[in-house]
Amino acid sequence: MGICWSRTSDKSNPTPVDPPPPSDAAPASAPDPGSFFDPDAAPSSVGHLDDDTSFGGSNVSGSSWLSMATTNLTTWIYQASDAIAAIWGNGPDDNEFLVSVDDEALPDVESGSDSKLRAFTFEQMKAATFNFRSNMVLGEGGFGKVYQGWLKEKVASQGTRKRPIAVKRLDSKSKQGYRQWRTEVGFLARLSHPNVVKLLGYCREDKEHVIVYEFMKKGSLNYHLFGKGSDRVLSWETRLKVLIGTAQGLAYLHTMEKPIIFRDFKTSNILLDESYTPKLSDFGLAKWGPADGESYVSGHVMGTIGYAAPEYVATGNLYLKSDVYSFGVVLLEMLTGLRACDRNRPIQQRNLVDWGRPFLSDRRKVRRLMDTRLEGKYPVKQILQIARLAARCLQSEPRFRPSMKEVAETLGKIGARYNSTEDEPEALST
Repeated sequence: MGICWSRTSDKSNPTPVDPPPPSDAAPASAPDPGSFFDPDAAPSSVGHLDDDTSFGGSNVSGSSWLSMATTNLTTWIYQASDAIAAIWGNGPDDNEFLVSVDDEALPDVESGSDSKLRAFTFEQMKAATFNFRSNMVLGEGGFGKVYQGWLKEKVASQGTRKRPIAVKRLDSKSKQGYRQWRTEVGFLARLSHPNVVKLLGYCREDKEHVIVYEFMKKGSLNYHLFGKGSDRVLSWETRLKVLIGTAQGLAYLHTMEKPIIFRDFKTSNILLDESYTPKLSDFGLAKWGPADGESYVSGHVMGTIGYAAPEYVATGNLYLKSDVYSFGVVLLEMLTGLRACDRNRPIQQRNLVDWGRPFLSDRRKVRRLMDTRLEGKYPVKQILQIARLAARCLQSEPRFRPSMKEVAETLGKIGARYNSTEDEPEALST
């Protein structure tokens, strides 16, 4: 269960409950990543796709439906209450914290903790989240709940500082969640890239299983791209930055010595930091890919309707280029500002790929796709190049799609040309 890790300012300041003191014992040393779960060793019994369309229309307001990214396919979309409607970071003070933090109540970690995986005690997790207090909840799904928390870090030049974190706690009744807990920790322990969310540590005590991540202030791309209100319209420049970063993140996974297929790439699994740098999150469905990069691996069909590649849905055969198809769907969403699937649209437009793909290779038709909220403020040459790239990514046959390395390089060149030339926004020809 991925979530949007951000919280807006709330001037109220409830009194924290007294958490138990953090353990004096030092956390266990970082384990060998290989000691964690091999995702291919115990495939899930789930055999259907998560329908991300169940939460409604093409626009999402902070007070209606919030999109919670899912790592298991039985995860549902939860309707946010007024009390947590602001967790997605929709205000100018979204980098402020909801409650005051008592330094003495927080667990200590060394500043070097960024460079290696830490094993936290459950007492430390309780202290960091104020006993998993209900108003610290950021999101909820099939895995369990995700909480905002803090760690007290020792920094040589600053003494100590309070570091915000996201704490994912497994519901003890969630068998599927436990498998994905092991999968996610096992993969993230191996990864280090600017466009992959950072795993800070984990906790495994008795029946408690927790994952600790860096806190992402701006929340999910899903919220910003599909949210209502002019204050949440992503500029084209920001959209391109996000596309370049996520392409680089996926290319990193695909070009590792042992490639990784993300398998559930979508806007709600892309988190944004304070400067809108994107990071891939939610590795609960990730899977080892074929060593040669061209063949496929087989398994239970898991993912999200509208994003999953057609060959995977039809046969269960999963290629590295199945991720490329999903990336093409997100490219199309970024161009249009529309969700991959939406039952509230006219029937012929409910599936964005089926409706939009024919327009991508025709300069005269591309303008019909473009997000009207951008008001034409985008470089035309860039739009046409990215539309053509999306068409290639969305090819029905995997062998006709580009690799993610090629996609990342192409987007990087497009962005570099834009930054080095004054390609002023103009209207697309009709």
